[in-house]
Amino acid sequence: MKSFIPNLLTLANLACGLLAIVSIFSGNISTAAWLVGFSLVFDFLDGFMARLLRVHSELGKQLDSLADLVTFGVAPGFLMFKLFRFAMQGGEPIPEFLPYIALLIPLFSALRLAKFNIDTRQAEYFIGMPTPANAIFIFSLALMALYGSNDTTQAILLHPFFLTAITVLTSFLLVAELPLMSLKVKNASWSDNRGRIILLVVLGLLLVIFRFRALLFIIPLYLVLSLIFKPHQK
Repeated sequence: MKSFIPNLLTLANLACGLLAIVSIFSGNISTAAWLVGFSLVFDFLDGFMARLLRVHSELGKQLDSLADLVTFGVAPGFLMFKLFRFAMQGGEPIPEFLPYIALLIPLFSALRLAKFNIDTRQAEYFIGMPTPANAIFIFSLALMALYGSNDTTQAILLHPFFLTAITVLTSFLLVAELPLMSLKVKNASWSDNRGRIILLVVLGLLLVIFRFRALLFIIPLYLVLSLIFKPHQK
């Protein structure tokens, strides 16, 4: 019975991801963001409980990847598609096909997750941007564009060229051969976790100052700290 507890948490992650997609199509972007936030909690808890109960399984591994694809790949992809639609409603003259560039996000997320499952190098560090971090960035961008910016900033964030650049850049980062520090804390050693601790402390301070806008800094901050505390490849 205890072996199913992590899988149940993974299914909760997936359920929140599916509800987030429904919310996006209904235009409830803030609700979708909350649901993805809950998914992040469930995504952390399923791995934590699996380690705590010592019930790792191939089923759990594959189920986790499928849930992550929906929540952190498909949902942000559809959100980006929605942002392109908002840009079109704002009168921006863009080709009809351009919003479909947003589908690069779930496509490259699928590729990134498949590579992760077979890449033995990623036990201690990541190769390429993790899908949850990418999803946080895209949802933060949407929240700032729709609810937390003035007209000038909104015009920039919802400009089709800017959205296209963000889509292409984040899709590339998902599969780039770029070693990034893992966010998993396996011991209490400062030397082993200093990059993670600094990331959490700085991000916490930014959240106090800038609120949800601070999440826009998560990818640049994560990349910079990963370069400073470069993981040792084996």
